[in-house]
Amino acid sequence: MIMNILDAIYFIVQQTMFFSIPLLLAALGGMFSERSGVINIALEGIMVMGGFSGILFINTFQSALPGQSALLYAMLVSAATGVLISLPHAYASVHMKANQIISGTAINMFTPAVAIYVARMIRTVQQIPFDANQFRIESFPVLGGIPLIGPSLFQNTFLTTYAGFLILAASWVVLYKTRFGLRLRACGEHPQAADSVGINVYKMRYAGVMISGALAGLGGLAYTIPTSTEFNATVSGYGFLALAVLILGQWKPGRVLAAAFFFGLMQAIASSYSGIAFLRGIPLPSNFYKMIPYIATLIVLAFTSKNSMAPRAGGIPYDKGGR
Repeated sequence: MIMNILDAIYFIVQQTMFFSIPLLLAALGGMFSERSGVINIALEGIMVMGGFSGILFINTFQSALPGQSALLYAMLVSAATGVLISLPHAYASVHMKANQIISGTAINMFTPAVAIYVARMIRTVQQIPFDANQFRIESFPVLGGIPLIGPSLFQNTFLTTYAGFLILAASWVVLYKTRFGLRLRACGEHPQAADSVGINVYKMRYAGVMISGALAGLGGLAYTIPTSTEFNATVSGYGFLALAVLILGQWKPGRVLAAAFFFGLMQAIASSYSGIAFLRGIPLPSNFYKMIPYIATLIVLAFTSKNSMAPRAGGIPYDKGGR
């Protein structure tokens, strides 16, 4: 009985990791963009293109690259693709002073169609298959044998999980312990004051959006690798859910992590309830479990949005001559 309970806990924790890390990466990306003063609701579209380019790379080169090499290169490809897709949004928001919501929405509408079109041009079908088993780490040496922690965090996992935690730590350091982070936050709070001391607000906002694109693109790959065996031009709304994670996390890395794990747990329960004995025994329809992440999102945001402290200059185009 105890072993069954422990196995269920290990399973839930592992599944939560798979769903939380993509949300964490995309939300951290949104955090950098909005901290610079540019709202980026294009996270969904950037995740789609990041996942598409990374999986296409794996599909093409997986047989030629041994071990984890294909995944490592695919992570770089996804991040680079995310940067490229984010540049039109940065240009429209910073130089053209366009409505940032419309610019982001355009990318969200455009990218899935591009992914489907290119996939069909290359393969005649929109699905791009890959072998996820090559990248699954059954158990880390030594760490995988640690009681309780080992089976939860260091068995049946992927490199994308640890990349997410490394990026979280790096994001905190960059945002709060570097000159770049201080300048980025200044541009999102009071760009006129930042400009008055010689900070190039335009460059900082470009940097924030590009970092956002890189992390969201990587998040698209991190979503696909652990949860599927093919890419189908969708990330199931995770880009929009990442925005909820960002708002709940109050644009702070630590709180974003907690919010990502909360929503990841809800998604893990919704997707894997049939593999958990005590949930499978509850006489509830499957559609109820599928609604859990979105119901939880609405409830949590309804109770927390009043206390939201977004960057004050977020969404406001910077005008050098304005006051």
